[in-house]
Amino acid sequence: MTSAETKYLTLDGSLPLENGGSLQDVVVAYRTWGEPADSAALVCHALTGNADADDWWSGLYKPGAILDPERNYVVASNVLGGCYGSTGPTSINLRTGHPYGRDFPDVTIRDMVEVQRRLLDHLGVSRVSFAIGGSMGGMQAQEWAALHPDRIDAAVSIGVGITQSAWNIALSDAQRAAITSAAGTEKGLAIARMIAMISYRSPENFDTRFGRELSDSGFTVQDYLRYQGEKLVDRFDADTYVTLINAMDSHDLARSRELASIETPILAVGISSDALYPSSDVKKLADALPNGVYRTLHASQGHDAFLIETGELNRIVAGFLNRVDSRYPAGRDGRGSAWA
Repeated sequence: MTSAETKYLTLDGSLPLENGGSLQDVVVAYRTWGEPADSAALVCHALTGNADADDWWSGLYKPGAILDPERNYVVASNVLGGCYGSTGPTSINLRTGHPYGRDFPDVTIRDMVEVQRRLLDHLGVSRVSFAIGGSMGGMQAQEWAALHPDRIDAAVSIGVGITQSAWNIALSDAQRAAITSAAGTEKGLAIARMIAMISYRSPENFDTRFGRELSDSGFTVQDYLRYQGEKLVDRFDADTYVTLINAMDSHDLARSRELASIETPILAVGISSDALYPSSDVKKLADALPNGVYRTLHASQGHDAFLIETGELNRIVAGFLNRVDSRYPAGRDGRGSAWA
């Protein structure tokens, strides 16, 4: 399906950052689908995603699906720190006249959500019917539920837990080291992507797709990883990659708050074959929340299954959203702590 082209909004003034400092006149790139309304579904993208959610999540935009523009006003934006039009390391630092590069300040998931909030204010959206995302997008959906409980009906967090684990941080550090090594920025980014792709898929998926099959240059699985690395270099920025994995490493839903105080219904979807964010860790998120609900997406592809098995994902999320709507047709008013 085709929707309107990407638009750009400048948020005039200062944006204070959670870790200190601020950014001036932040630009946010965004897209919308459906008829404008005061209530919208908010789509939050993963690490190397962008505002073109109908492209990378097309299965959820089909007629009758949860993001069907005939049923919902849908908003998606490129995150703060991104390289697809929103302010990030590739943007010009007005103080120097040059791109920020590695001088771009540290941003957090909460900073990203603040930019989204200001965007929705500009669009006249006073209520988020649900925020949804996988991986880094799931972190944003979680923070929406915690930061703006008076403005959101439900959140859907897919393939991510309460916090970035030591395992995740270790993988991030290997990728950071690749990018900042003497191998050079582009080569480093390609290597970082190769490391990430191993964690995005499952051993079963690799065995089924590649096994020990050989090509002219070695094993076909090696060709696949090299191709994925080279492909990302063509469309992404290395400093942006580091900025965003740093933001992911900062994620901790319990930082400076009690999880028991988050009453917004949150659906935590674990992926049965996910090695990066094991489903057992995702279930802990639902178990720690007053109104948390856990469901498993049974799939063999690993972490990336949330982008692949969209039919089953749609079924799971639709069931949760229907439950929210049927119990609270007028919104959050009157919700008790026994929702789940």
